[in-house]
Amino acid sequence: MYVVSAFRRTPVPGWTASCSSHSMHPKYPAHLRSFDYLGLHRYFLTFCVDFRRKAFLDADAITIVSQQILRAAAQNRFAVIAYCFMPDHLHLLVEGEADNSDCRRFIKAAKQYSGFYYSKEYRRTLWQRYGHERVLRNDEATLEVARYILNNPVRAGLVRDVREYPFVGSEKYTIEEILEAVAETKSG
Repeated sequence: MYVVSAFRRTPVPGWTASCSSHSMHPKYPAHLRSFDYLGLHRYFLTFCVDFRRKAFLDADAITIVSQQILRAAAQNRFAVIAYCFMPDHLHLLVEGEADNSDCRRFIKAAKQYSGFYYSKEYRRTLWQRYGHERVLRNDEATLEVARYILNNPVRAGLVRDVREYPFVGSEKYTIEEILEAVAETKSG
């Protein structure tokens, strides 16, 4: 099930980037009406930088943002299973750790905190208003999705091996643990 959230920005005319393509999503996508976003669920989230600017090219900007993402995760009882800062967007795989873990509240806090501190330092808006989310089904392997996220810079041609890219990681696992776990499940 792929969920398009209410976190997507209104498209700019003529803009074709994936986070703001008008043909991809009409109007404002809504959250699933039959899903409450509470509890022990896993989410694959993508937050796009405003106007797809390349905001994540240096470690200082990423440090500011990641500290606030982790702050929001701790406050809302989410674990950050995997993250990848691409130059113009962020991928996260998060998992609720309590029955009252609220993904909508986490997303709001993560974007608000990180956007505030980024703006304070760089004097620019950080995030597009909306983003993308995918609720993982029970049968989807968490570490396979984590590996997909971590391999983003390889697929984009930024590095040849994920271990060479400094802006990927996990709050729970090392990169090696994720890559090995996926390799074991495929060979076993």
